[in-house]
Amino acid sequence: MEQRKDKTPLSEAVLEQVTDLLGRHSLVEALAQRQDVPRQGLVEGLIHKLHWVELQKKLDALHPADVAYILEALPLDQRLIVWDLVKADRDGEILLEVSDAVRETLIEHMDGDELVAATENLDTDEIADLAPDLPREVIQDVFRSLSPEEREQLRSAMSYPEGTVGALMDFDMISIRDDITIEVVLRYLRRLDEMPDHTDQLFVVDRAGRLKGLLPVNRLLVTGPETVVTAVMQTEFTRFRPGEKAHDAAQAFERYDLVSAAVVNDESGRLIGRMTVNTVMDYIREETDSDRLSAGGLRGEEDLFASVWKSVKNRWTWLAVNLVTAFIASRVIGLFEGSISKLVALAALMPIVAGISGNSGNQTITMIVRALAVGQITAANARKLFVKEIGVSVLNGLIWGGVVGLFAFLIYHNWQLGVVMTGAMALSLLLAAVMGVAIPLTLQKLGRDPALGASVMITATTDSGGFFIFLGLATIFLV
Repeated sequence: MEQRKDKTPLSEAVLEQVTDLLGRHSLVEALAQRQDVPRQGLVEGLIHKLHWVELQKKLDALHPADVAYILEALPLDQRLIVWDLVKADRDGEILLEVSDAVRETLIEHMDGDELVAATENLDTDEIADLAPDLPREVIQDVFRSLSPEEREQLRSAMSYPEGTVGALMDFDMISIRDDITIEVVLRYLRRLDEMPDHTDQLFVVDRAGRLKGLLPVNRLLVTGPETVVTAVMQTEFTRFRPGEKAHDAAQAFERYDLVSAAVVNDESGRLIGRMTVNTVMDYIREETDSDRLSAGGLRGEEDLFASVWKSVKNRWTWLAVNLVTAFIASRVIGLFEGSISKLVALAALMPIVAGISGNSGNQTITMIVRALAVGQITAANARKLFVKEIGVSVLNGLIWGGVVGLFAFLIYHNWQLGVVMTGAMALSLLLAAVMGVAIPLTLQKLGRDPALGASVMITATTDSGGFFIFLGLATIFLV
């Protein structure tokens, strides 16, 4: 993908300038419509052209990622105005950069010919990224517009499930034979218009296309021209299979500081593509965003300016779950109405127990979800981790339970109440630790995202459990 010449990140000032231009246009247009002047249509046309030319110049100077940032931050009506001003040859690059939810609104605004034209400047792996959002008839037209080699590459990229190496690999790479000299390699490179982005190494293959090694560019430049490639290539390197999990590949990129890596066929070891660090970074960002949304109980990515109904549909599932758990917590409190009526201090103190245990549970569950994401939890160490979290919760419970118990004693001058608070805090934090470990591990074992609704479930558990523990102990020892 084309890299921006100006490396300065887009600031909020650019977005403010765009929204200011849109606002001024709306204001002047409204004033012009109120005025009864000769040739009013001509005046309005000139106003349109004046503002749109200025706005289009600003958009043309921006990197596609910056245009995507602006589109995501605009309400739908203004977003479509800006989208219409974007040059057609940049549509594809910008569609790749925007979020899935915003991409949907932009594609709905485009006809079939525009969508086919948007793919003309994209590589086959990039077209594969857009394919799930394109209408079937558009995909068929795109296939017809490609060369036979590109069609095969697109079919290959679309055949791999989401979240695999094959779905992320690209085909734009440089491969060289293992029996040629460095001088031949250099002559070949000089004939290219440009090297693919993130080319830090060349892939060395035999006559059958099987990957034999890597030739780093820095080693290529300092090696004598008569040297044969096999004499200087690296034979130990990281390679991936197209069916491997993209998550595992991303970890390898981070662990070994990779810029690019080969993807080889499962059976023959033939070179079929490569992964690059920019693709891996995009994947990690998307996974991180997905985990945050899942933890908050959102069903999927949401357009900031989506319709009210779409936003409601995206959020209702876990709100319904939360409502059920809230009813459960209220019934737990209802079981102890008699105790609360006899000792009103219980009503004032019980939110403290639930709040602290909920925060502790969220800390535990955040740590466990992260550990699962980076592959640090195995069957061998899960038990030790569980025991360790129990120890942390017991110690925290004694320390902070003591503080809360002292607080209760100083306010209500009742040492028995202070002891109950201490015990309830320790038991509630213990419950939070157990559930903080159990919830994500259980979700993973069931094949679900460990972060899915985790914060909602841990809060529900610690609320109901905390109320029950505190009010139960108070009923036994105080009432």
